[in-house]
Amino acid sequence: MIVRRMMLALALGGAMLAAACEPSDPGSTAGVAQAKLPLTITSAGGAHGFSVELAKTAAQQEKGLMFRTGIPADEGMLFAPYPPEGGPPREASFWMKNTPSSLDIIFIRADGTIARIAENTVPFSETPVASGEPVAAVLELNGGRASALGIAEGDRVRWPGGPAAE
Repeated sequence: MIVRRMMLALALGGAMLAAACEPSDPGSTAGVAQAKLPLTITSAGGAHGFSVELAKTAAQQEKGLMFRTGIPADEGMLFAPYPPEGGPPREASFWMKNTPSSLDIIFIRADGTIARIAENTVPFSETPVASGEPVAAVLELNGGRASALGIAEGDRVRWPGGPAAE
């Protein structure tokens, strides 16, 4: 399993990690994914729309939503493709280091269905959160949002260019 954010430390070394992950303004979005795209999750309760930042490079996926607070209810971050270098889906493992906001981490299969939802992850935790099976994308939303909307494993996730795009 690969733990995003840990890979950066191994690839770039501690000094560069500190520079990349600890900006002088921790709430800054400098160096993180900026492109937003619409994403829809279809559940038993209907379709739920989100506007998500796209993290498609290794650097963007390593940083994720670190240092972010005040994430709007219908926004989040999509890690696609996962893994960022391409290739077949593989098991994902995330952690919450330097992430002050609780998140729902939604692991998405290659067919666009939800494999697993890790709800209300613990801020700043270094405990790995694993997908449990190979996935092609990962979505992070505000903690508790999936439950509030009735989003469940098996629901379908769609975004432009995604595996289940129409």
